[in-house]
Amino acid sequence: MTATPDLATNIAKAERFVREAAADGAQLVLLPEWWAAGGTPAEKRAVAESLDGEAISWATEIAAELKLDLIAGSVAETIDGEQKLHNTSVHLGPDGQRKAVYRKIHLFDVGLAEVAYRESDNQQPGSRIVSSKLADGSVIGLSICYDLRFPELYRLQAVGGAKILVVPACFTKHTTQAHWATLLRARAIENQCFVVAANQVGEIAPGMEAGGESVILDPWGTELAKADTTSEMLISADLDFAELERIRSELPSLASRRPDAYGSVDQGLSR
Repeated sequence: MTATPDLATNIAKAERFVREAAADGAQLVLLPEWWAAGGTPAEKRAVAESLDGEAISWATEIAAELKLDLIAGSVAETIDGEQKLHNTSVHLGPDGQRKAVYRKIHLFDVGLAEVAYRESDNQQPGSRIVSSKLADGSVIGLSICYDLRFPELYRLQAVGGAKILVVPACFTKHTTQAHWATLLRARAIENQCFVVAANQVGEIAPGMEAGGESVILDPWGTELAKADTTSEMLISADLDFAELERIRSELPSLASRRPDAYGSVDQGLSR
């Protein structure tokens, strides 16, 4: 998607995609980061709301109507008593219930060649790693955008039983071209999980472009579906959990972990 500063426009656009996915047989649908709130930080704040607001209420209703699991990308969330916003992902179940809420832990405070970003000026980071469970019982690990650069988050989710890792994002065009595909493939391979990543595409604020290339990967790191770099579009794939179990059985890297040896780094140069 290419989100705009107008909430109603974004909801209408998201609804078209979700209904198209459901008509194609989708049981799990992922929207991108900031799907309901495009534009500048000030424009995001203008449409920010609590999780009882219009955006998540719509997501709850359509998930129940279409009987699917919907990961509502991320929204600009306000919390009473907090001045800054949260960047928040919500899992809505096919029974119309809120299954999980994840608030982005790692904020994008960087100085890239073309522009500097300071998410912490306007956002408050979350402090909890969150997994959830889909209607079919599969465990799913939640994350948002810049979290992708922190592999420890996903490893804890995988060790905790996750078989699908979702990454709603608004990766810049520059970092999409440089790192997006490599990081996603690494997270799939090292955790032997499916990775479902939905990125924004095109100009999403003055002077800022997102890079597209939404993708679905299997636990071997193979692309099952991929979007282009210029267009809003829906991608879909079937996830073969028998294949996941085969990979984990034949190359048991998760089972071969040695957490007993990971306690600290030995600084000695010789023995």
